[in-house]
Order: sequence, then C-alpha cells, then structure tokens
Amino acid sequence: MGQYYHGCILADNKKTVKAFMYSHSYNNGLKLMEHSWMKNDFVRAFEHLILSNPKRVLWAGDYAEPEKGLKSNSYTRCKEELEVKPTVPKTTGNYIVNHSKNLYVSKRQSIKDKDGWQIHPLPLLTCEGNGQGGGDFFGEDPKNLIGSWARDIISIEKVKPKGYKELVFDLVE
Repeated sequence: MGQYYHGCILADNKKTVKAFMYSHSYNNGLKLMEHSWMKNDFVRAFEHLILSNPKRVLWAGDYAEPEKGLKSNSYTRCKEELEVKPTVPKTTGNYIVNHSKNLYVSKRQSIKDKDGWQIHPLPLLTCEGNGQGGGDFFGEDPKNLIGSWARDIISIEKVKPKGYKELVFDLVE
C-alpha cells in the first residue's frame, strides 16, 4: 500500500497540528514522490505559507510512528477544520531556511534526474514515515537528509541568509 502525506504547520510544542494542507486540494497525489517535485502547485502553495514567515514544519506520513506519549501520529491529527488552502504564488523564494539548525538549501542546487525532473527538498527534508509505503523516496541518502529537518522552524526566503551554512541537497530517485 502507499503512504499518504500532509504538509503541516506545528505549534511550538512540536506535537499540536495548527494547520495542514491536503494535496488533493491542488489536484496532486497524496504519496510523497507524487508531489515532491519542483514547480508543483501543492508544494509551492505550502511555500507561500512560510515565505519570510518561519514556522515549525512537518510532512506527516500516515504510516509514521505515534507521537511519544500519544496514541496517534501527526497525520491522523490533521482534522478538516485545520486545513488551509493558500493560493499558488507565481514565485516564491529560492532558499529553504532551517532556523533551528542555522542551515539553508538553495533550490537551484537540486539535481535533475535523467528525465529532467528535480526533487523539491522541502517535503523530503521535513517528512516522517518515509520508507514505510509505496510512493515514498527509496533512492540513496548517504547523508541521511530525509526527515532530518522534521519539526524544525523553516521558512522560504528570497535572499540567501547571512550567517547560515549551506546544506547541499543532492538526492535523485
């Protein structure tokens, strides 16, 4: 079976889902690698939520383990009244900034696969549950990038942040 994902904004306690986005609202698939591509409307709309507006971000998988101390994972706590539907912007920023780790990724550095497609780093860096269902990322990840930014404070910026270190996102599938 395939694992489904929601892009989530979390509260500061890192557990409470404050808002989430549903990929079907943007005519995209729910599986991670169905929507984790550059120029994808669902991911671009999520970027709009965090454009120069740092938030705790999680790409919550429905197969992810339950939260410590809870019986459910973040995906199951995405209730209908928490869904947001931002518009798809014409442009966003070129930098995904992790304010928790003082790192950034330049979206321009993403590698094109043999067909010319580029993986969008945001969903993969912030996902939980990857590898447990069809449609997940199953490529090589020697630097353990997948999920390494889950629940961190993330923003999209138009200008490269000063004082932050660049993380090269070089995954292909």
